[in-house]
Amino acid sequence: MRVLQPPGWPRPRGYANGVTARGELVFIAGMIGWDADGVFRTDDLAGQVRQALRNVVAVLAEAGAKPADIVRMTWYVTDVEAYSRASRQIGAAFREVIGSFSAAMSVVQVARLVESQAKVEIEVTAVIPEAREET
Repeated sequence: MRVLQPPGWPRPRGYANGVTARGELVFIAGMIGWDADGVFRTDDLAGQVRQALRNVVAVLAEAGAKPADIVRMTWYVTDVEAYSRASRQIGAAFREVIGSFSAAMSVVQVARLVESQAKVEIEVTAVIPEAREET
C-alpha cells in the first residue's frame, strides 16, 4: 500500500487522503457494535466502536487478511458530536484493535442505523497484497 500525500498538504490525523494498493480485494459490509451472538454488550459509543472493529478483524481473518491490509473505511455514526467527544477513547480502541496505520477514511452522520441500538456502523475495503513478504 502507498499513501497518497500531495506535496504541501497538511498530514491528516488518523487517516490518509488516499492510498493505492494491488492484490485481492476484500469488501466488508457495515459492522456494528454487537458481538458474535448478535448482542450489544454496551450502549457506549467507544465500546460499540471497539466491538465493531473486532468484528471487522474477524471478517478480515476469514479472508486471510489482516488489519494492515485495510485501505478504506467508511464510518456511519448516529451522533457526530458524541463521536467528537469520544475521539480519544475511539482512537485508543482503533489502535488496540486495528493498530496504527493510514487508510482512507470518512465519517458520516446518519439519522438512524437499521439496528436501532447501534451507534456506529463501519464498512471496510481491504487489499491482500499480491505477494506478502515472508517473515
